[in-house]
Amino acid sequence: MIKMTANYEGYYDYMLRRSREEDAKMKKSSTNIWVTFQKEGLHKYPAALDDPNLATGDEQDVSFLGYIHRHIFHFKVEIEVFHDDRDIEFIQFKRWMERLYGEDAVLNLNHKSCEMIADDLAEQINARYPDRDMTITVSEDGENGATIQFEA
Repeated sequence: MIKMTANYEGYYDYMLRRSREEDAKMKKSSTNIWVTFQKEGLHKYPAALDDPNLATGDEQDVSFLGYIHRHIFHFKVEIEVFHDDRDIEFIQFKRWMERLYGEDAVLNLNHKSCEMIADDLAEQINARYPDRDMTITVSEDGENGATIQFEA
């Protein structure tokens, strides 16, 4: 027989206490929203024409990247928000970024890589929405790309 003491905690009281303890561990570290959009663009990778690591002359050869070529650039932008009622409305955020690149123009990105494109976009976002963490992914045709995390 179990002897009851003044410190005895019943099953339901124990479960309630443990539940509250577990809930207390679940603290939000940050809240982010994200949006995606696409833009047609042209760019080139000039080093691919004569860098022996790129212009290999065999099945690994990517010297064709040295010439202007087309991609559909895919963007995914995640940005920190400061409350659950969304201080940045994501549809407005997306529309604003799309307008940064022009309504219907093909982007002429010259020699810019996905990383450089993300850096440029981060500067624009930070100017409008300062002091927020963000993560930007830019990919070529949704296949290959780069993800950069920016801290406020």
